[in-house]
Amino acid sequence: MPVIVLEAKDFTSPLFLVRTLEIMSGCITFSLVASLEPSALNKNRSNPEHLNTFRIFCMFSWCFFFSLTLLIHILTIIQFHTLIPISWKNLTMTVAVFGTLMSLSTSVIFPWIVMDHQNPRLHSVAAAVASCLTFLAYGSEAYILRTPAHEQRGYMGSTPGLLKILQLWGGCQTIALIVDVLCGPLGEGRSWQLWVSGVAYGTCILMALVTLVVILGDFAGRCFLPFSRCLAGFCLLGVMFYMVATVLCFTKMLQLRDRRQMTPKKSAELVVMETVVASITLLAYTVDLAFAIKLLFDRSHA
Repeated sequence: MPVIVLEAKDFTSPLFLVRTLEIMSGCITFSLVASLEPSALNKNRSNPEHLNTFRIFCMFSWCFFFSLTLLIHILTIIQFHTLIPISWKNLTMTVAVFGTLMSLSTSVIFPWIVMDHQNPRLHSVAAAVASCLTFLAYGSEAYILRTPAHEQRGYMGSTPGLLKILQLWGGCQTIALIVDVLCGPLGEGRSWQLWVSGVAYGTCILMALVTLVVILGDFAGRCFLPFSRCLAGFCLLGVMFYMVATVLCFTKMLQLRDRRQMTPKKSAELVVMETVVASITLLAYTVDLAFAIKLLFDRSHA
């Protein structure tokens, strides 16, 4: 069949321009970071393990969203997305919002692991600026996609859909923090706490991915159980798991206060970061559970 491309006016649309900016800034960011030598980044660092874990996390995020956005951009230009058996509006909204959150994380984490040097390299500063531009571009795309009417946004553009993206983001952040803490000095003697938290975070990520696949593939009508009840069950489990994980986080913070002199500064910051992210994700699951219960109540009285 003939390939259909966009009209000339579409190449100057805000959506086309912000996606182009996402691709360019993302490519610049991971190219600059890849050009940095690990030895240069490790300079003046007492705990280079932090760099190794989070540098991999940042590089994966930049490369993953660059590839995904490039694919979406190409499919949109040649109008091939109509032949793909997925919900395109839900996919683009998910990528835009998730890309915004992940770009925000990398824009905070990368300067955190690099900018404490006395003389940071120019490449590091440029990479941090490019990462911030990537965040702004994804945020602009998410805003543009949420501008149309509610029916045209898809489920992922609604409040429950955005909460599920926030839950997936929280799970990704906490897993990265757990891995880093497990490899650091704070992991000694607390393996059971870390493993309990890791199982809770991993289970919630799996539930979020299952939900995302069902929504993007329009499989809700093929589920053995009503999908609305499955969502309510996932939210309830998420609240329970994150309540346990958040309690463990605050417990670790109290333990850090008791031995403040013996704990490295960066390790203590990791616990604080995990506590903040876990609390935000717990709040997202709680609000999402309220929406799910309201939906079940409305359908039962319809």
